Amino acid sequence: MQMQTFSYDNKIVKYFLYATLFWAVMAFFFGVLVATLLFFPTLPEYIFGSDDGTIGGNIQGLINSQGKLGFGRLRMIHTTFAVFAFVGNSFFTGAYYSMQRLLKTRMYSDVLSWIVFWGWQLFIVLSFVTFILGYNTSKEYAEHEWPIDILIALVWVLFGAQMFLTIAKRRVRHLYVAIWFYIGTWAAITMLHVFNNLEIPVTFSLTAPKSYSLYSGVQDALVQWWYGHNAVAFFLTTPILGLMYYFVPKAANRPVFSYKLSIIHFWSLIFIYIWAGPHHLLYTALPGWAQALGTGFSIMLIAPSWGGMLNGLLTLRGAWDKVRENPILKFFVVALTCYGMATFEGPMLATKTLNKIGHFTDWVPAHVHVGTLGWNGFIAFGMIYYLAPKLFNTKLASVKMANAHFWIGTFGILFWVIPMYVAGWTQGLMWKQFAADGTLEYGNFLQTVTILKQWLYPLRAFGGTLYLIGAILMIINVWRTVKSGHFVANEEAEAPALAPKASTRAQGEGVHSWIERTPLVMTIGAVLTLAVGGLVEIVPTIVVKSNVPTIASIKPYTPLELEGRDLYIREGCNACHTQMVRPFRDEVKRYGEYSKAGEFVYDHPFLWGSKRTGPDLHREGGKNPDAWHYKHMWNPRSTSDGSIMPRYPWLIDNKLDRELTRDKMKSMVALGVPYQQEDFDSMQVSMNKQALAIEQTIFKDASDLKELYAKKEAEAKQQGKEFVPLRDREITALIAYLQRLGTDIKAEQVETASN
Repeated sequence: MQMQTFSYDNKIVKYFLYATLFWAVMAFFFGVLVATLLFFPTLPEYIFGSDDGTIGGNIQGLINSQGKLGFGRLRMIHTTFAVFAFVGNSFFTGAYYSMQRLLKTRMYSDVLSWIVFWGWQLFIVLSFVTFILGYNTSKEYAEHEWPIDILIALVWVLFGAQMFLTIAKRRVRHLYVAIWFYIGTWAAITMLHVFNNLEIPVTFSLTAPKSYSLYSGVQDALVQWWYGHNAVAFFLTTPILGLMYYFVPKAANRPVFSYKLSIIHFWSLIFIYIWAGPHHLLYTALPGWAQALGTGFSIMLIAPSWGGMLNGLLTLRGAWDKVRENPILKFFVVALTCYGMATFEGPMLATKTLNKIGHFTDWVPAHVHVGTLGWNGFIAFGMIYYLAPKLFNTKLASVKMANAHFWIGTFGILFWVIPMYVAGWTQGLMWKQFAADGTLEYGNFLQTVTILKQWLYPLRAFGGTLYLIGAILMIINVWRTVKSGHFVANEEAEAPALAPKASTRAQGEGVHSWIERTPLVMTIGAVLTLAVGGLVEIVPTIVVKSNVPTIASIKPYTPLELEGRDLYIREGCNACHTQMVRPFRDEVKRYGEYSKAGEFVYDHPFLWGSKRTGPDLHREGGKNPDAWHYKHMWNPRSTSDGSIMPRYPWLIDNKLDRELTRDKMKSMVALGVPYQQEDFDSMQVSMNKQALAIEQTIFKDASDLKELYAKKEAEAKQQGKEFVPLRDREITALIAYLQRLGTDIKAEQVETASN
């Protein structure tokens, strides 16, 4: 048998490992920052300045910050850093290392490897810059604007090309289970990313991108959570399972427990997972049949998920004595345990019984972080501790430090998730509590907020800080390991050449054995398996109009309201406020008539949200006067004592930019919003009239503001400076949007027509 000599590319693995370490600290730091803002909302004022004498500085500093430390923007940065930067780079690290060794070949192209590396880092940096500046689409885990969406797609396609071309020149006939999961991951993410991010650019400017989702309302919600849930499934689960199937057996020096269980695990998981997205939309305006499908398949997910967990844990049979001393195995065991916990809890939360209590509460972030901190994080940490000595031909610098990291990280998880479980149960039960006289026991939303921010939110931030400290210890340990070793960029290896064999199934050959040695068949099979769920759930919702009954009274947003809606998106308000009143007695009592599918037909994108850090806003229109909204944005604690909402003084200072309003309306027309020519002809007049009415109402209700603006105008004239009237400022557009919410429909006057 002819032996061939070749080399593994360790340099690309090293760089991805370094990137993983860097983005881990960034993700955890921003996580702690975001958590801190929930009990210390005045932190930006201490940094930039305030008009509060006890804080000091000057409010102009906070205005000039333009929301760069706003909670909504920072949350997007944290999730992108955690999901795509930390977990994404850890996946690439493990995939580039394991694929070469499983396929007995170097990656197909070093050039492609570096394009993928730098392209992925560029995407993350551009996401940070655009989110800080307020350019986002509001769609959870997919907030990136259209130029970055294109960049992600290009990099991901190039990674796929690299993977499949490497598989084509392999020296091993059958693909190992880890490779199956890499293929399934690539196919699913490609499909999810493309279809969820179909959008119409308002402007093709690369420096100020703006787009609107191709879908609206109910349809957009379904597509988004088909993507959002499956971003968890196919970016935070299946690729990490691939890493688990490679690194756990390697670290334990044991074979995978069950080959047959691996087959069942892979195919059942990718088939069932793709259907589960609608469980994020239970009791909403989504059609009931789609909700039922989401719940049913979510419950079925327990079987394949636990099959994978057990396959990983039982791989350690006969090696449990090593777990006591080996920190790598400790990380893997806790990771698999957290995977099992999260994949049991997820289906339970998908049942209507628990969903009506847990949804929109802090229970959901607790559930998510069991997976991200425990499953994703600990698999990544264990893999890094395994790889660093291998890459640098040395021993881990400090096993004690790695063990310390394990315990600090474990306590970090506990201090993060346990307070949030308590917070979620507190919210869910308090919101629903009625007094004996039929009124809400806790009618003021702030009654729950003030409880949570005293102890539970600080404890979460403490847990995140512990987790961050553990990651810093890991970096020190890896740095010391690197310094003590010798890196070999091109690791020599040899393997026999792969003899040619027909791609058709041989007589007596098992079906799956044949699939494993024919990557094309496996890929096509994975794509078809993945596509079924999406086709059945999404296509009817988009095509069959009776799924979204129209309501005659629903009208498009006025130009000023459209601009206000975009300001709402820019500031990330949907991170804290939902716009979906569910048909529960307590929600109808608290917020008003429950939400109807036909109310959202002109919403590109939808803004239903996923968590209520603040109250629901779908029936906000007319509840509070314009002057209240003005003062609430200037300082929420002046109108709502105990509020944890950040201040938005720049909205009051900034002049509203109307340059793109006409283009925004044209884009909406292209999406089916029925603006007429007269709407374009009267656009400026309409905006001026509506803005003037808001200004007059504010001045009528708040004489202090009328005097303030009169004084500012006089000072501007005296100094020869331009004065921007209140009616021309951003705050007026935002108030116009907020006052419109829910006003097109009245509970006693609902006219529906199914087409």
